[in-house]
Amino acid sequence: MPLPTVAIIGRPNVGKSTLFNRLVGKRLALVDDQPGVTRDRREGDAELLGMQFRVIDTAGYEDEDAATLPGRMRAQTEAAVADSDVALFLIDSRVGIVPLDEEIARWLRGTNRPVVVMANKAEGKAGDTGVIEAMALGLGDPIPFSAEHGEGVVDLFEALRPHIERDEEEIEAEEDEESPDAILKLAIVGRPNAGKSTLINKMLGQDRLITGPEAGITRDSIAIEWEWTDEEGHVRPVRLIDTAGMRKKARVDEKLEKLAVMDALRAIDFAEVVVLLLDATRGLEVQDLKIADRSLQEGRALVIALNKWDVAENASSLFNGVKGALDEGLAQVKGVPLLTISGATGKGIDTLMKVAFETREAWSRRIGTGQLNRWFEKAIEANPPPAPGGKRIKPRYVTQNKSRPPSFVLFGTRVDLLPVSYQRYLINSLRKEFDFGAVPVRLSLRASKNPFDKDRE
Repeated sequence: MPLPTVAIIGRPNVGKSTLFNRLVGKRLALVDDQPGVTRDRREGDAELLGMQFRVIDTAGYEDEDAATLPGRMRAQTEAAVADSDVALFLIDSRVGIVPLDEEIARWLRGTNRPVVVMANKAEGKAGDTGVIEAMALGLGDPIPFSAEHGEGVVDLFEALRPHIERDEEEIEAEEDEESPDAILKLAIVGRPNAGKSTLINKMLGQDRLITGPEAGITRDSIAIEWEWTDEEGHVRPVRLIDTAGMRKKARVDEKLEKLAVMDALRAIDFAEVVVLLLDATRGLEVQDLKIADRSLQEGRALVIALNKWDVAENASSLFNGVKGALDEGLAQVKGVPLLTISGATGKGIDTLMKVAFETREAWSRRIGTGQLNRWFEKAIEANPPPAPGGKRIKPRYVTQNKSRPPSFVLFGTRVDLLPVSYQRYLINSLRKEFDFGAVPVRLSLRASKNPFDKDRE
């Protein structure tokens, strides 16, 4: 299914191409103070706070004979609006409403297309009068905006969202990488000599990687294609990534080892699930926690495996001790899966793979907006937000702007004042409600700055 389409229209020199460039994130359209620079329609893929759509930059709308160049340019603009899902009508808030703006508004009212009015160049107070004048166009409250400086992005998102936000299930179905049958990118990381290469060789059933008692044999991150057969007989594709052991920085002296560690860190960045391998004969060390924290900070799904379990001593107390230390050392994410395996015998490998696929599923999960906001209303009702300094914080709604890791945006009045403890409450509630487990969950806050927002008072 094609992306929703947004057409940017307005008279010449109101900042349409500047807005186009900002939405697509590149300087694709020429921008100049001289009016009439844009003639043909220009299209690009845009993203606004994680919401994706197709945007069309159009020529300045002029009331000229259809046979003239300006008239033919207007015909292109009319065609762009006819093909769009919603039109962004830009006016220059510093100049105010002129007769051509009123002519464009009359035309738009007859197109049967949703219209969002944007009062551009509204930075500072110079555009206040134009913003108020734009209300008389009869197309709804205008959005004060600055295409040059990016002010008003949150309000633009809120205005566009009802018109172009697509069903999350459709998006998920189209994104092959998020399919359960897609190849699992699995990075095996840990300190030197934790048994990473031995484990991968056992998975593959061959001595594909060099192993030995010497620490630091692996230097490059090696990616190997593999197929794992689950308990139901389904063949699941996997890309195994073996990485160099990561020691404390103070102990990394050789240039080659430093490069190997950097390569291992890059492997984390490109993985979906990171398996942190611990040596059961040595227990948990501070460096292990640093590697785990780095994986979570990068937004990767994390699984921790105690290797060499077949030769571990005092197994029960060791497991409980490691689990307690992880809960304390990884306070931002509770309950990271902790498994026991043996790279030498292969015991526990099937369980490890099962958990890795389940963890990726949670990491890739999208929640429908309606379902999300039903949870949100209950969470707010059960624990209303505080009122710091006597100022009421009014959360309005929450939306998921991306997955992998699951990321959400909370909109409302003064939500940027929410204390960290309350944000943590919302994240923990999200985890529990939608079974995200221990994958990283991110929450961003977007406070509305629209002066016509009645809830701000």
